[in-house]
Amino acid sequence: MSTLLVPSAFHGPPGSGNGGWCAGAIAAVCGTGSALGRTVEVTLRLPPPLEVPLPVQEEDGTSTALDPDGRIVLSARVVEAGLEPSDPVDVEVARTAETTFVGHRAHAFPGCFSCGPDRAEGDGLRIFPGPVPDRPGTVAATWTPHSATYEIAWAALDCAGAWATGLEDTPRVLGRITGRLDRLPEPGATYVVTGEALGSEGRKHHARTTLRDASGELLGVTRQVWIDVAG
Repeated sequence: MSTLLVPSAFHGPPGSGNGGWCAGAIAAVCGTGSALGRTVEVTLRLPPPLEVPLPVQEEDGTSTALDPDGRIVLSARVVEAGLEPSDPVDVEVARTAETTFVGHRAHAFPGCFSCGPDRAEGDGLRIFPGPVPDRPGTVAATWTPHSATYEIAWAALDCAGAWATGLEDTPRVLGRITGRLDRLPEPGATYVVTGEALGSEGRKHHARTTLRDASGELLGVTRQVWIDVAG
């Protein structure tokens, strides 16, 4: 049995872990061999607590992290489902798009590790996806990582999906993310993160995100389900 612990630096909503970072952390221990190149489906059932050791159980190919009361916080399993990336966005287009990031004006979770404008340079990822012209439902931003672990790359692939679906209208949290990371980004290099809305069903919103290098080569892709937070 392994243990998952979410450092407070990697929070999303106040008091709980960033969904993408937490998903990457459990995806990294799910299955055998290298985490790179495999597709993992992660379901988040409770807000991941910070600085609390969560024992991870393995059963029938599923890794499950439990809270101190024995409740399932999140679970992960390797899947064969193919993930189709959205089309690339040029670096300069992404730079222009991020200047219109609505989260600078209104943000439900301004301290979020991935997209929070309250995080200092080098502290949070500061990925600020804004609308891409002539591509309705698509947002993009550039990202220059200071460090680039597997978990951080999953965090980079996280919030763009929420902003593509209209996070500024209704706060929402990550319910499920199915992702594949083919290679790690390099610190100091420039990357483009995109999010694309794929439709809604009541409180559930579907999206996909991609991480590409400056030449357009794909590093990672996800499919996501976001769930509105009750007011």
